[in-house]
Amino acid sequence: MAGIDSTVPTPAHTAAPTPSAPGSGPSPDAALPVPNAPVPGGPPPGALLQDRLAGWVSDLTTLHELTERLARTDALEPALHELLHAGSALVGARRGLVVLEPADGLAPRTTLGLGLGRADLGHIETVPRGALPYGSLLEAGADTEVVHADLLAEDGLDPRHREVAARLGYAASYALPLAAESAGRLGAAVWLYDEPAEPDGRRRHLVGLYVRHAAEHLARLVEVERTRACMATIAEELLPSRLPRVAGVQLAARHRTGPRGGGDWYDALPLPDAALGLSVGSVTGSGPSAVAAMGRLRASLRAYAVMEGEDPVAVLSDLELLLRLTEPARSATALFAYCEPALRKITLAGAGHSPPLLIGERRTEFAETSVSAPLGMLACWEAPSVEIQAEAGETVLLYTDGLLHRTGDPTDRAFARLRAAAASVPRALRRDPGAVADHVLRTVLPDGPDAAAAPGGAGDGGEEDVVLLAARFD
Repeated sequence: MAGIDSTVPTPAHTAAPTPSAPGSGPSPDAALPVPNAPVPGGPPPGALLQDRLAGWVSDLTTLHELTERLARTDALEPALHELLHAGSALVGARRGLVVLEPADGLAPRTTLGLGLGRADLGHIETVPRGALPYGSLLEAGADTEVVHADLLAEDGLDPRHREVAARLGYAASYALPLAAESAGRLGAAVWLYDEPAEPDGRRRHLVGLYVRHAAEHLARLVEVERTRACMATIAEELLPSRLPRVAGVQLAARHRTGPRGGGDWYDALPLPDAALGLSVGSVTGSGPSAVAAMGRLRASLRAYAVMEGEDPVAVLSDLELLLRLTEPARSATALFAYCEPALRKITLAGAGHSPPLLIGERRTEFAETSVSAPLGMLACWEAPSVEIQAEAGETVLLYTDGLLHRTGDPTDRAFARLRAAAASVPRALRRDPGAVADHVLRTVLPDGPDAAAAPGGAGDGGEEDVVLLAARFD
């Protein structure tokens, strides 16, 4: 069965476990039934064997269900919470905490609690680290369990530890290391009992099997988390570290990288004659190749914008030719706008990209742009440019399709949600393009810009990047 290591022997069920003290959590007999021990004049040997086999099957079934639940977690934090819940059921405890501190010293590092709030975890962290149940596991590199069956009666217990245990109301603890063959030590898990108690041998065996499997799963998720963080860092480094200051316009940008690392970009480039070039776009695919392609495409667009930025159609035509020659298996959407801040005039062209949104006191509407195919989809791309005349105090919002897809709504409803969010920007925030962008993000994505789209929604939106570029004209 999944998650069961057949090489680890199952202990003989020859004695009923000692019941836990009142208040120490679920009853061991209720959670994990054990066959009765043989007694003189008792059932015949065949019945005892059947009873014992039934107990083993029950244990295997329990472990199978718990490891299956753990395997369904695809992110680190849910997996750690699942580990704490499953472990508490196996050892008969009510509360616990897990400390993630990989031995290589790299991120991610975190502490999560079960039945413990942040303030409770803060109190525990005031105890000298070496005196805590997980301290010896992490600092001394111990690879065995650490049991404190009666903390308050234990000789030599650190006074601060005794004080914190009394304050939080726990009297015993059981800790196990989290270590994987592929990654070494990952951290430690501790379960806390309300009364003096400790798990019996059978429970220790079962939780040991479970934790060994959980550590391997956590090691894989740690690698995934590190890869995601690396991809997000690379993507951020390929985008502007700061936006330029141009007279007559204020700029703000927001970028949220998807979990796989996508190819969305934004850019703002000062051009001759006090002009400004704005662009947003997205290449197909995700992962390192998409991020690299995004970097190449954005750098090329900057060069074309400097040479012929006053003609956005020419800029995108050059970009399309480059894409077909150098990235024949990839397509991209893009929008480039040539802005003249002194005149509040914008000339733009788009290739398969969503239209900009104009946000002002008297109007909140999408700019009327021509419909065109993405770059790389046709033998030769071309579409007419359009001109927009902004009014004083209006903000032009450029964005990528990830903002729409992450809503989980059909396209028309996603556009309606975006327009309603822009129209609802409070008057006090409209002078700040960054505040406008933040309000739109919070309103369009009420569960947060990093949340996945709702099940059954369009386009698995949670996997996509989100880019907003706001320009407010004085």
